Amino acid sequence: MRLRILVGTVILLLGLVVYGAIAATVAVRFLSQNPLVEIAFYAVAGVVWILPAAWLTRWMQAAAPYRPPPQD
Repeated sequence: MRLRILVGTVILLLGLVVYGAIAATVAVRFLSQNPLVEIAFYAVAGVVWILPAAWLTRWMQAAAPYRPPPQD
């Protein structure tokens, strides 16, 4: 249970570093000097990583047991 959360956290952090490096490389090599194209690329690249991160977070949450809040 805790191992799944640890593995998911490590994968998430490493994945974001790799994704950022790939996005930056694509931006440097392929983007034109048109500012609108760059804005569109960074907008899309800034949102796309959320999809696998959300899936990974749901996978990690499945391991955590439900603990109701304490009653005072």
